[in-house]
Amino acid sequence: MARKKRYLTATMADGYVKTIGPTSAPFTHYWRIVAHLHDGKTEVFWGHAASAKEAAAKQALTQQAAKRYGWKRFDFEVVALTEHGPLPTPGAGRGP
Repeated sequence: MARKKRYLTATMADGYVKTIGPTSAPFTHYWRIVAHLHDGKTEVFWGHAASAKEAAAKQALTQQAAKRYGWKRFDFEVVALTEHGPLPTPGAGRGP
């Protein structure tokens, strides 16, 4: 039997909200890296993982990437995903 499709939402500390779905993947956590470059620009990398441990493991890889690519610094954050029903379709519920 196929897994039920679900929608997942991550809310970051700075208020950024990321919605994932519909998906049947077993994601439980969302991670985000904001790399601060020497020229003042930033690059953002993100993904989802099936456990907090798997998501946290990205931090060690991020430290290696920071050295390799010469980032000035980086911010790494992991948050739990929350499951919710389908999002409303834009324009749905409007009369003729």
